[in-house]
Amino acid sequence: MTMPQLSGDARPGLAPGVRLTFDKARDQWVVLAPERVLVPDETALEILQRCNGTRQLTDIIDELASAYSADRSEIEQDVRDLLASLIEKRILTA
Repeated sequence: MTMPQLSGDARPGLAPGVRLTFDKARDQWVVLAPERVLVPDETALEILQRCNGTRQLTDIIDELASAYSADRSEIEQDVRDLLASLIEKRILTA
C-alpha cells in the first residue's frame, strides 16, 4: 500500500467526525474518532494541534522546525510520515 503524497500547499485538518480534545478524566489529549480513541504522543500532538484545515503543510513544518530548533528536512519527513499514516486511517484529510 502506498502512502499519500502531500503537496506543500496541502491544508491538513481533522476528518469529519474526528475531534482533538483534552480528556480531563485521563488528564491527557485524545483524538476521538468514530468507534476509536487515540492517544497521541507529544510529537504527534504538536503536529495535530497545527492541522486546522487552514495552515499549509509547509507552514506547519516551518513552525515546528523553528519551535524545536531542528533540521527542517528531518521535521518534514517526520510530519509527512505521520500525516500520511493519519490520512490513511481517516483521522485527517488534506
